[in-house]
Formats: sequence, structure tokens, C-alpha cells
Amino acid sequence: MANIIVFAILAVVILGSAVMCVTTKRIMRAATFLLFVLFGIAGIYFLLDYTFLGAAQISVYAGGVTMIYIFAIQLVNKRTLQGLVERMKGSRVVCGALLSLLGLATVVVVFLKNSMINSFSGMPDQEVSMEIVGNSLLGAERNGYVLPFEFISVFLLACIIGGLLISRKE
Repeated sequence: MANIIVFAILAVVILGSAVMCVTTKRIMRAATFLLFVLFGIAGIYFLLDYTFLGAAQISVYAGGVTMIYIFAIQLVNKRTLQGLVERMKGSRVVCGALLSLLGLATVVVVFLKNSMINSFSGMPDQEVSMEIVGNSLLGAERNGYVLPFEFISVFLLACIIGGLLISRKE
């Protein structure tokens, strides 16, 4: 019962922060709300007892990526940011709502399709152990994710170096 209450609190924090992130007009507030979303997702990982993924979420995304966003925001000239005020046009709101409904319909169809496949296969639902998740994430074989993980780390390093070069006064 306590897990359901904690999940409900985390879900409200994630959804509320995500909505505030995309609707606020101040870019630093949007970055702060994004940080809350990423911390909430880490909380869900910890709730599921995936401590490695939760720690990686906090260190890589909530720590690293959000700091890169804030660093990039600070590099932009204040005069440039002050002149940017986007008005909500009716056609853009309708287009965004239609795309959101299309995305929701896609998620529902995929969810129903997979739940029907699992119910017809006769196999009981099995819990995935942390060992399988770790081997999949850090495995170098065919379905391993170690190579994309290394590409992402090199990309983030290049972004940091690029940001430092741009911020130099010379």
C-alpha cells in the first residue's frame, strides 16, 4: 500500500513538473522543472528496486544533462532571451493537441497489443532480474548497449569542451 502512495506522489510530481516545464515562459524555470521530472523518474527506479538505474538517472541525467542545459542557457546573451516571447496561436495548439492524441493512441495500441500477446502465449509474467538488466546495458554482444553508452559519454564530453571553448573571452 505504501508503494502505491509513493508511486502516486511521484506520478503527480512528474506530471505536474512536465506540464510546467513545457508551459512556462522562463527558460531557467523550465530547466528547474525538468530537473524535478528527472528526479521523479529516479524515484520510480528506486521504488522498483533498480538502484543502479536510479543512481545513473540522478548522476547522468539529473546532474549532468541538466547542468549542461543550464550552462548553455547562461552562455546565451540576456538580450537575445528577453526578445523571445512566443505567442500561442490557435493552429499550433490544435496541431499540438492532435499530435498528443496520436501519440497517446499509439501508446495504448502498443500496450494492448503486447498485453494480448502475453495473455495468448500462456507464459506467466516474469520479473526481470537486475542481473539481466545489467548484462543488457553493459554487454558488448549483439543486444548490448555498451557501445551506444560510450558514444553518449563521448558526445557529452564534446558538448562540455565546446561549451568551454565558446565561453572563452578571446
